[in-house]
Amino acid sequence: MVGSRPYKAPCISGSKMSKFDGELLVDLSEYHHIIRALQYVTITRPDIAYSINQLCQHLQAPTSTHWTSAKRVLRYLKHTLDFGLHYKPSIVALHAFCDADWASNHDDRRSSSGYGIYFGQCLVSWSSKKQPIVSRSSTEVEYRSLALTIAEVYWIRMLLRELHIYLPSPPTRWCDNLSAMSLASNPIFHARTKHIKIDYHFIREKVVNKDVVVRYINTCNQVADIFTKGHTADQFSILRDKLLICSLPTNLREGVKDIKDIIVVLPTNQDT
Repeated sequence: MVGSRPYKAPCISGSKMSKFDGELLVDLSEYHHIIRALQYVTITRPDIAYSINQLCQHLQAPTSTHWTSAKRVLRYLKHTLDFGLHYKPSIVALHAFCDADWASNHDDRRSSSGYGIYFGQCLVSWSSKKQPIVSRSSTEVEYRSLALTIAEVYWIRMLLRELHIYLPSPPTRWCDNLSAMSLASNPIFHARTKHIKIDYHFIREKVVNKDVVVRYINTCNQVADIFTKGHTADQFSILRDKLLICSLPTNLREGVKDIKDIIVVLPTNQDT
């Protein structure tokens, strides 16, 4: 990557990968090696989670197009070597943002879902993955994404209780799909939603018991959108800032000299 041109975003806005794009690579080892390394980077760089999720779906038979996309991620990381997650003291509260991209995979029409969970102002958990089954409507895919997010939030809440950290208010889950919100809050089981797995309907019990609060947020402010699709450089930068991924302070940059050195560096004078 010496002398390569850096990119401001890890993937192209609106692009969708397919197993039929490009020509099959003759040597798969280099592609596998790079993707495995990038998977490790996502532990501290959630801004590339969507791109790596897409690339991992083609490990069995990568093509020249997938290889080009992988190199784009490397060029983006080269442009942001000194970036990382910043944690700072904040209020004791859980907030979750979740989104889904319906039938986004052109090969099997499965949907992508993602979430980001904040403890106060700090991002502590995130995910970008393809759903295991095909959803028949956008409401269904959003509802499944909502269920996965609430399950993760509930687990974090129980962990905090074991640590004797009690939340002053129920966790808030922000959703940009009004139909999914109505389905989660309405105790009536509609016939047209019976094809959704029953185990996902534990959401209703959590909402009724006020274990979690579901609220609406405009799509433009949906942080989890960065985990489900590609964006323009400007929009990507806005969403990345909301994840609190930014340039490290000058006094912490000395150890960041290469892509392999991208790790979370926490200021010693801040409590996490």
